[in-house]
Amino acid sequence: MKQPKLLLVSPVFYGYWKTIADSLSKQGYEVISHLYDVPTNLAERVRNKALHDLPERFRPASFENLVTHKAIARLTQEHPDIVLVVKGDQLGDAWWHSLQESCTRYATWMYDEFRRMRYSDKDFDLGVLGPIASYSPSDVQNLKGQGFDAVEVPLAFDSAMHFRPQPNHDITFVGARYLGREQMLNQLQGAGVPVKAYGKQWSRHWWDVARTRNLKDSGVPAGRDLDRSEAYGLMAGSPATLNIHGDQDGFTMRTFEASGVGGLQIIDRTDVSRYYEVGTEVLAYESGDELIELCKRILADQQWAQQIREAGQKRTLAEHTFDHRIKALEVLWK
Repeated sequence: MKQPKLLLVSPVFYGYWKTIADSLSKQGYEVISHLYDVPTNLAERVRNKALHDLPERFRPASFENLVTHKAIARLTQEHPDIVLVVKGDQLGDAWWHSLQESCTRYATWMYDEFRRMRYSDKDFDLGVLGPIASYSPSDVQNLKGQGFDAVEVPLAFDSAMHFRPQPNHDITFVGARYLGREQMLNQLQGAGVPVKAYGKQWSRHWWDVARTRNLKDSGVPAGRDLDRSEAYGLMAGSPATLNIHGDQDGFTMRTFEASGVGGLQIIDRTDVSRYYEVGTEVLAYESGDELIELCKRILADQQWAQQIREAGQKRTLAEHTFDHRIKALEVLWK
């Protein structure tokens, strides 16, 4: 039997597209990947920077048109049986209309809330996105309420990523620097808990300070940006790693990565119980004092901590990899 040809249209997004493509291949698809935000020359690098950093109202239409036309050209070239669009908010209306006119089966998978993307424009017709999968329970509920075909599909752990555990003695945090996160890490440090944050916004390296314009030191020991493999190794080798959410109702990729690599995850949301057993597979806190108490117990009771990290990793590998998510996505086009 001929394999269905599937065109994966995705942002680069830290390389997750590679594992998504591999997982689709395991399910019997012939996968062709089109990365719509990959710059191929200096002009396109400038364009790509503008698309990511400028507010929507300031983005030159010519930049969006270039991204859109390249995606349409790939669609026309490949004649796929199925198209899976990941996020796709940089693609213009012409892309979605071309996809509809192609009569191919297609679906869209979101890893962000609609309110933060161009789809929140009141004039945008969400119906052109086809069946929608989202990591956001709130978005799925709202979409269904409007009569759209939508399913909740959480994010996942990239079990194909190779990494080497990097033993260290700090409670670690890897991610963007927000005020609430900064305050929590300073509270831990003030209580005598060894902590270290990683990322360009925390870093005191001259280049990171220059490009982020974060002139004020957070007061928290900090390291530079890490690639995903390095971040996985750091989390795996830490006594524990923090997962502090921002303004989200879905769970970030880190929720599944921190436990998937064999790290001990401490998360700021007790509703993680949808995916893990709190207290035995992950730890959750609701206050700074509770977090301090958990960290001190982890550092004092390594046997207890090891049991949690092993249980969390076991659950992740059994239920929360990209292979599992692709099986859930298939209902959108079968």
